[in-house]
Amino acid sequence: MRFTTQTMQEILPLLEEKLQNEKSLSFDVLDPDLCKGIYAGEKREIDGDVYCCRSLRTWMELAELLGCVMRVPQRSQAPLVRLTFEKIIDDSFHTDDIMQQDEKYGSNSRFARIHKMEEAAFYYYYRQALWHALLEKRHSILDLGINRGDEFNVIRHLLPPETFDRMKLVGIDHSLSVTERAKSLFPEKNVTFIKHDINTLDTLKLGRFDLLISIGTLQSPGISFKPLLMHLVQHYLNSDSALILGFPNARWRGGEMIYGAKAAHYNFSEMGVVLEDLLFAKRYLQQKKYRVMITGKQYLFLTAVRIGL
Repeated sequence: MRFTTQTMQEILPLLEEKLQNEKSLSFDVLDPDLCKGIYAGEKREIDGDVYCCRSLRTWMELAELLGCVMRVPQRSQAPLVRLTFEKIIDDSFHTDDIMQQDEKYGSNSRFARIHKMEEAAFYYYYRQALWHALLEKRHSILDLGINRGDEFNVIRHLLPPETFDRMKLVGIDHSLSVTERAKSLFPEKNVTFIKHDINTLDTLKLGRFDLLISIGTLQSPGISFKPLLMHLVQHYLNSDSALILGFPNARWRGGEMIYGAKAAHYNFSEMGVVLEDLLFAKRYLQQKKYRVMITGKQYLFLTAVRIGL
């Protein structure tokens, strides 16, 4: 196949139809490097032939929307390149049925293969949230759903050693295997990992903290997000505190972080539940005199800082 002046209204349904029966397909398009500074859909004439310009990003996003990954473009007859869309392997920890539920995210699970901080779109916005939360001014941090400690590892690398060593960091997770793994990765005496159910957090008598971090955990099944968030703000945070909450707007399939939250009973991305929790948290925290920012893409980060700090 070759696309020259075809519109996206023509291209998208054609590719959808072909991918119903094929695992991959290839087609030629104008080299995106020849379209710098040109908007998608604008035409360019080269050697007497007319082509419709589109960026590499446009083609990659189209592949993702079609449930595919795009392979590295190959040279075709100039000025064209050949693109290959290949269906993503339908392999995801989301569908795992593990007898011991607290090990669904354990160190031997498929989830353990995921390293969110190696995804640029995750790490960039998490690091930005830490800056917005005035990380360097924090003395104590509580992380709910810490897993193997990736969020603490970023903090450890962002701060000077003497600043990090003065902090008190506590991570809670319901999986024994990941808390044991985290302990082996953090020999520092100021970092503590505890296996515990967040629903019974009060029994630990942890005290109050300057910064609360929770990425994706507070929206887990079995946790009542709204009452838990209010309880955490009222009983676990100091008067000059900050929060970083991560709301998943992605799913993991075949080694890929795929944009778009997927609610139960929907076969497409539906963000209603994510936005409901996100907007509730924003309104509640604003009422409690926090300045709230929302950033991110595949994960939406709500960062809240008490006004006046």
